[in-house]
Amino acid sequence: MHCMNTPITHTLSELCLLADLPARTVRYYVQIGLVDRPEGETRAARYGARHLEQLLLIKKWTAAGLSLDRIRELLHGAEAAPPPRPRQPGSVEVCSHILIADGIELVIEPGRAGLSPERLRQFLAGALALHAQITEAGQPTEGDSA
Repeated sequence: MHCMNTPITHTLSELCLLADLPARTVRYYVQIGLVDRPEGETRAARYGARHLEQLLLIKKWTAAGLSLDRIRELLHGAEAAPPPRPRQPGSVEVCSHILIADGIELVIEPGRAGLSPERLRQFLAGALALHAQITEAGQPTEGDSA
């Protein structure tokens, strides 16, 4: 039984079960400085809530596709934009389908693309103008022979 002032600590195996990570991965994260060193050494090493929190953040961010270098920056206080969620089968997205011309359609998910409604309108205007420019350049003029 733990005293109220004594923080709960875990062995490496207990920590691995809680974080759902192999011991080799946890040791590697400690070795490269992503996770704080445990209290004590070898078999006497103990891990606390802070270690579990670090591992869960690393696990979340690696699942979102962040590199270990970027995760290190975030763990050491770099400004964190929320990591994008990986697309999963069955996930729901709201997309804009924009018809440029017959056979040409743009599909944009503005949130993932980071486009505000105004930026989306600017993008659409640019896409339409580019299509018009390309199709006009490809049109034969009156002097051209077929």
